[in-house]
Amino acid sequence: MPEQLFFTRLLNHAFAGSVTALLNALGVHPEYPQAPITNAVAMEVLVVGVLLLLFIAVRSRLSVESPGGLQHLFEWIHGFVEGQSRDVIGHHSERFTPFLVALGLFILLGNLFGVVPGLESPTASPVVPLGCALCAFAYYQFQGFRASGVGYLKHFLGPMWWLSPLMLPLEIISHLARVMSLTIRLYANMFAGDMVTMVFFSLIPIAVPVIFLGLHIGVALLQAYIFVLLTTVYLAGAVATEH
Repeated sequence: MPEQLFFTRLLNHAFAGSVTALLNALGVHPEYPQAPITNAVAMEVLVVGVLLLLFIAVRSRLSVESPGGLQHLFEWIHGFVEGQSRDVIGHHSERFTPFLVALGLFILLGNLFGVVPGLESPTASPVVPLGCALCAFAYYQFQGFRASGVGYLKHFLGPMWWLSPLMLPLEIISHLARVMSLTIRLYANMFAGDMVTMVFFSLIPIAVPVIFLGLHIGVALLQAYIFVLLTTVYLAGAVATEH
C-alpha cells in the first residue's frame, strides 16, 4: 500500500470502489484497488476545490464601490495576464485571458501546496505537468485552427512549398518538443524544490529551512509565470495573421 496523505485517504475511503470499478471498465487495473487515487490526483482535486471556493467567494462579494482585498487580488492577476497577452499576442488577445488565468492559478496553487504541512505539490509528479502541457498544446492548436481554418496547416509547411517535405516533420517535432519542455521544466523545478525543502526541514528544523521555504515559494511563483508566458508565446504564433 503506498503512503497516503490525509486527504488522499479520505478520497480513497469514500470513492475507492467507484474509481476502481471505472478504471477496470476502461481496461486499467490499478495496482492497489483499495487505494486507486494517488496523492497527485488527490492534490489536483483539492486545488480545483480551493479555486472553486475562491471564485465563489469573489463572485459573491463583487463590488464596484468597495471591492475587497480578494477581489483586488484577482483583478490584479487578471489585469496582469491580460496586459501580458496584449503585449505578446496583440489586439483581441483578451479572449485568451480566462484560459491563461485559470491555467496559471491551477499551477501556482499546486506549486504552493508543497510548503503546506500535510500536503504535496501535485506539480512535483510528472503526470500533472504533462497534463497541463497537453492542455496548453491542445488549446493553442485549437485557437490556431479557429483563427485561420485549414490555412493554419501552412504554418507547418514552411515559407516555400519546395521546403515542405523537410519542414513538416521538423515543425511537428518542434511542437511536440514544446510539450516535453513545459513538462520537464515545471516538474523538475517543483520536484527539486520539494526535496530540498524536505531535506533541510528534516536535518535543521529551525531558522535555516525558512530560507529554503522562501526560495521554494519564489520558484513556485516563477514557474507558474513561465508556464503561462510560454503558453502565451505559443498562442501568439498560432493566431498570427500571417498564418
